[in-house]
Amino acid sequence: MQEEIIISGFGGQGSLFAGQLLAYAAMGEELHVTWIPSYGPEMRGGKARCTVVISDQEIGAPLVRRPSAAVVLNIPSMEAFESAVKPGGVLVVNSSMVPDESDRDDIDVIYVPASDLASELGNVRMANVLCLGALVEATGVIPTHAVERALDDHLPERHRSLLGLNKEALKKGASLAQSQ
Repeated sequence: MQEEIIISGFGGQGSLFAGQLLAYAAMGEELHVTWIPSYGPEMRGGKARCTVVISDQEIGAPLVRRPSAAVVLNIPSMEAFESAVKPGGVLVVNSSMVPDESDRDDIDVIYVPASDLASELGNVRMANVLCLGALVEATGVIPTHAVERALDDHLPERHRSLLGLNKEALKKGASLAQSQ
């Protein structure tokens, strides 16, 4: 098994954190992992994305050109990565920020109104974790409880007050993927 995943959005949307969390969770499951961030020079609002490769065998190359899954948090990310997802793959779309639906019928597309739901939960910054929950549920790459454990172990101290909210967002995202 090898999953190649891209998580992309604007800087400040938590794309890199979601990818890091996924990588930590996979390591906790004793899988092989690579995580490579990529971002523009802007502090906030520029492009931010990361690639995560998860495998039960050694990873030959960390480069991802045709991901098996992608999370797109904004319109430019949808435009850049919708067509890149392999046939049979999964695309998780933050439908709060991306109003257009995918034309592809050869992939599973999960629409999550993540920004809206995160606001309802009390913090719009949870949109990334909502989408991560949907991704993990839709792909089955790792169990949701592994991401919860990674949150327990790796959420920075300055954000510890958001631990419960992150776990709630993760479960909500997973539940939405199940219902689609």
